[in-house]
Amino acid sequence: MRKRHLLAVLPAAVVTLAGTSVANAEPTPPPSPKIVGGVPATETYSFMASLQSASGSHTCGGSLVSPTWVVTAAHCGTPYQVRVGTTNRTSGGQVARVAARQVVGSDVALLRLASPITTGPIQIATSAPVGSATRLLGWGQTCSTRGCGPAPVGLRQLDTRIISDSSCSGISAATELCIQGGGGRGACYGDSGGPALIGGPGAWQLVGATSRGTAGTCAVSPAIYGDVTAYRTRIQQIIGSGASAR
Repeated sequence: MRKRHLLAVLPAAVVTLAGTSVANAEPTPPPSPKIVGGVPATETYSFMASLQSASGSHTCGGSLVSPTWVVTAAHCGTPYQVRVGTTNRTSGGQVARVAARQVVGSDVALLRLASPITTGPIQIATSAPVGSATRLLGWGQTCSTRGCGPAPVGLRQLDTRIISDSSCSGISAATELCIQGGGGRGACYGDSGGPALIGGPGAWQLVGATSRGTAGTCAVSPAIYGDVTAYRTRIQQIIGSGASAR
């Protein structure tokens, strides 16, 4: 079984499907996120974040990794606020304004919060082995085509696994994960930023952040996630130093 290792050198930018360098330009926020073929969340997931506009509209998912830092997808841009620690994207949990954003590499970014969140953050795993069982989290449409229905208010989850890079066309093997999908199950447009987890209740660890699909229709093929474990050391350095994000 091949394991992914931490990287010492980070890429300066990543090009989205629209051809925008996320390290050098503010991208257009993606559509509402989706978990297709999932089920209602079975626990609260104290670290789960809803990235929101000033009006409270949900745009992307994210993961609280310290009281004042959230990991998400770089192409999600800079939201107005985050709501953390609730399965209801419209109420509950804690809300904090976003102070700044820093692209870490590939399609992975950190959001620095203006005030601390007191719910429990998630730890970043040290590696993401192929074959590992994973759990995906997100709010959004439960059907497979863009605009086919409203996004649910309640958080949903889907159990799947990390598969070989060869199953994902266009993947960057050093900094991305290929997550199994198809048969009406998987992530899709705008599931962006939401976590891929390993472990179990009380011991979840973060391995990925949703980046993009590999087909034009949801849940018919695998999805590509930013490999957060590849940037673990860099993320810890930023969080530990309190570095000013851009």
